[in-house]
Order: sequence, then C-alpha cells, then structure tokens
Amino acid sequence: MTSQDSGRALLRHHGDVDAAPGLVDFAVNVRLPAPPAWLRARLAGVLDGLGGYPSAAADLRAREAAAARHGRRADEVLVLAGAAEGFALLPSLRPALAAVVHPSFTEPEVALRDAGVPVHRVLLSAEDGYRLRPGAVPEEADLVVLGNPTNPTSVLHPAEAVAALGRPGRVLVVDEAFADTIPGEPQSLAGRDAPGLLVLRSLTKTWGLAGLRAGYALGAPDLLARLARHRPQWPVSSFVLEAVTACCEPAAVAEAAEWARLSREHTAHAVRELGDLVVTPPAAPFALLRVPDGERVRAALRDKGIAVRRGDTFPGLTADHLRVAVRAPGEFGLLVDALRVVLEER
Repeated sequence: MTSQDSGRALLRHHGDVDAAPGLVDFAVNVRLPAPPAWLRARLAGVLDGLGGYPSAAADLRAREAAAARHGRRADEVLVLAGAAEGFALLPSLRPALAAVVHPSFTEPEVALRDAGVPVHRVLLSAEDGYRLRPGAVPEEADLVVLGNPTNPTSVLHPAEAVAALGRPGRVLVVDEAFADTIPGEPQSLAGRDAPGLLVLRSLTKTWGLAGLRAGYALGAPDLLARLARHRPQWPVSSFVLEAVTACCEPAAVAEAAEWARLSREHTAHAVRELGDLVVTPPAAPFALLRVPDGERVRAALRDKGIAVRRGDTFPGLTADHLRVAVRAPGEFGLLVDALRVVLEER
C-alpha cells in the first residue's frame, strides 16, 4: 500500500469500525440504537407502497417539512441519502481549490481528492481551543468546508464567524450534522439565505437512523441544482422521504429539543467526571480527550469491553486523542471507571 493509499484509508476510518459487536459503544455518536416507536411506525407505513418508485409528491412533502422547520422554501431543500451523500456530491460544484477546515469529519476531503480537486487543509489549533481563524482560509479557495459543531473537537463556532467566510464566487459548506443536539441551535445557519451558502443536515445522530441514511441540504435553488447534477433518478428511497418528513414536523422538533436539553446536562456531567482529559469544553454530546500513550489506552479499554473512537485519523490530531460519545451518567460511568483503571496501569 502506498503512503497515499494509507492516508486515504485513515481518512475513511469511522467510529463504526472501532465499535465492534460485544463492546459498550462510546465510539459512535448516535443517540439511539433504533428509531423511537413512533418513527418506526411511520417508516413501517411506507412498506405497502414499495412496489412503486419514490414519488414526486413524497419528495415535495419532505422538502416542505424541512423548509418549514428552517423557515425556508421547498425549492431550497434537497433530500439526501444522509449528509455524507452531500459530501460525495461536492465535486459536482467543480471547485478549483477547496479549503477544508480540520480537525473535522473527513469524508468531504476524501470525495474532493478522489475527484482530483486540489485541497488545502486549514488546521485549527488546540492552543486557542480550535477557534476558527478565517484568515487561515486561502482567499482563492472557491469552496470552503467546515463543521459546526465540529466533529471530533465538539467546538461550536459563532455563526457570524462562519458566515464571514462567504465570498462572491465561493461556496461555503457548513456541516451541521450535530446542530440539533445543541439546545436552541444558537449558531446554526440553516435558516439563513446567503449566496453560496450550503448547509448539510443529518437525521442520523438524534433519531437512530444511521442504517437508513437520511439527511438534506439547504441552499439556493441554483446551487442545489449544481450539486445534484450527476445524481441518478430516484436518488433516495421512500423510507428516507418519510423519515425527513416525520423528523421535521413540529412534534419531532420539540422532542429533539428536549433531548438536546437533557444531553447538555449529561455532557456537563461527563466533563466533570473526565476533568483535565477533556481537550476543550464540548458543545455537542461528544468530547475530545487527550490521554498519555493513547494507543495503549484505547487497546486496554477495548480489552475491558469498551469502544472509543481513535483520533489519529483526523488531520491535526494524534494517537493520544480519543473521541468519546456522551451517554447518560449511569452508562457513562462505565467508561470513566475503566479509563481511570487503565490510566493507573501505566
């Protein structure tokens, strides 16, 4: 394997690889092992119609629901097979130079590099809490990608600082896969109509839908048309259209908001328990840790039946970095206790 192939393999590493069967999973940032009962019932209701292709009417309902949720128009919504599909479609925008802000989710860089798009890595620093530094983004970049809140650092950038990255002729892609895990979504740009702004949203984290692949993009109609130019006919399933519709309705939004509030309490508890191991105060329900001899710690935790996400596959991080999903205090205590034992074994 060449160094280029090895580097690409690291970028394609995700938490599901770390979370092997039989392990207590703190590696994957998904709240539920399965969708709630009411959502399963909505999805089951689609079964009798699977003999037909996904309909334009169902697509419109999904786009209308997402548009209403964010104060947008239906033609400003593109339903996706997960936010990851949005990243895979970025080369369709034909950028001359892409700037990807790291540490962050790595699929955008993979998609762009695979398509031959030059990529400039903008590496944020732990010394200033991974604060967004707009001046580090090359002016000539006509595509900029960043997460907010950012995975894996769990940093939430101010909306105005993110929006300030916009330029005439530039597409600004904001990955908001975890935005609904933060009470009130205070720094979200999902409702903002700005030239060149493309916001990607996911249903995976809050609703236990990782296996379904459901999300959507928000942006100007002409930008969405450019993004979708190479998609096949019927690019998302009837299940995805129903999931987007259901999860964007007011009752579901209210349920997600209540979970975000509870999650904030769980995250505060986790920070108190983990203490100085936490690299920066987490905004989302996952935390970035730095531990001594990280590879040994991760392996020892695995031997004790606990999975955590390795950090060295994220540009800008090292083998001493671990990402851990926040759970309710009773379950999270399993990780804390095991971590204390492992660290004392040095």
